[in-house]
Amino acid sequence: MKLFDVYPLYNVTPVKAEGVYVWDENNTEYLDLYGGHGVISIGHSHPDYVKSLSNQLHKIGFYSNSIQNPLQQELAQKLGKLSGCENYNLFLCNSGAEANENALKLASFKTGKSRVIAFDNSFHGRTSAAVAVTDNKNINAPINLQQKVAFLPLNNIDLVIDELNNGDVAAVIIEGIQGVGGLDEGTSEFFQQLQKVCHKNGVFLILDEIQSGYGRSGQFFAFQHHNIQPDIITTAKGMANGFPIGGVLILDSIDPKYGMLGTTFGGNHLACAAAISVLDVIEKEALVANVNDVYQYFLDEIQSILQVKKVKGKGLMLGVEFNFEVGDLRKKLIFDKHIFTGGSNNKYLLRILPPLTVNKAQIAIFINALKEILT
Repeated sequence: MKLFDVYPLYNVTPVKAEGVYVWDENNTEYLDLYGGHGVISIGHSHPDYVKSLSNQLHKIGFYSNSIQNPLQQELAQKLGKLSGCENYNLFLCNSGAEANENALKLASFKTGKSRVIAFDNSFHGRTSAAVAVTDNKNINAPINLQQKVAFLPLNNIDLVIDELNNGDVAAVIIEGIQGVGGLDEGTSEFFQQLQKVCHKNGVFLILDEIQSGYGRSGQFFAFQHHNIQPDIITTAKGMANGFPIGGVLILDSIDPKYGMLGTTFGGNHLACAAAISVLDVIEKEALVANVNDVYQYFLDEIQSILQVKKVKGKGLMLGVEFNFEVGDLRKKLIFDKHIFTGGSNNKYLLRILPPLTVNKAQIAIFINALKEILT
């Protein structure tokens, strides 16, 4: 049997990883400034993380959600405290797409409506409703296009109001900072207006923090830069440092009902142990403060590269935009300089999503490598 060939692959085979570095089968060392799509939050193979998972595996790795699992409650309490979202309830699942799927389903249950407002260049996942609210026709099959979705430009509240006036909208879903779409984001004024008009119309505001959450933006969640309170928050990528997990944070004024949401593997013992470890390390090592410190250094140093047109994003969720397509640049960074970076729908944009443990010296390696390649 062969693998179903849906991924274009670079010819690199990582076999070991530690901190912000990975090694291939030839023992070549690579600086990881992409973190597997922003998944690696506390660094590869963090010793506390490895110990936590190993200890849990010796106890119990999985059982169903039909029994008590105190680790779920511990995770919810720690997440609420560290994020400042203690007035939310937590539903655990397996991925970002599944988190968004459940968020949209919950909004539809509660409003009795089905239409959704999403935004140009958005990416919310590849499952049924999540991909339908993703602005990419190439990954939407006819079965997904049955969903009723309006795509609007960011930062135009008048167009949102026009759509809401139709009276059939269940939810507005928006990324704290766009990921695959190219690091665009709403202004604080837009986010605040969005919350206001959603509440006025009885529409759920869903903040997709799948990639922008868990300290990556310099706040625990990116929406916290804008002084708003969404009805629902979704998270996943940095949540367990590579162990599959997703979460839906639901404002505690929204009542649950047995059977409304469900999952087989979501919130299992191993996933919870991994996620609790991540929160403990973020707090113990003050990683959000490190994000802001390294971000400022990055902004200062990147200015020395004349070919850089713009830096987008916040914290360690960054896009470096050039006036040329970056495909060849990414290849040179990987194969000549042994540095991983990411791409996006914006072909002129290099995405930077390192572990939150990255330091200034490691960013300096990247800056110097860029200078050497570009000159």
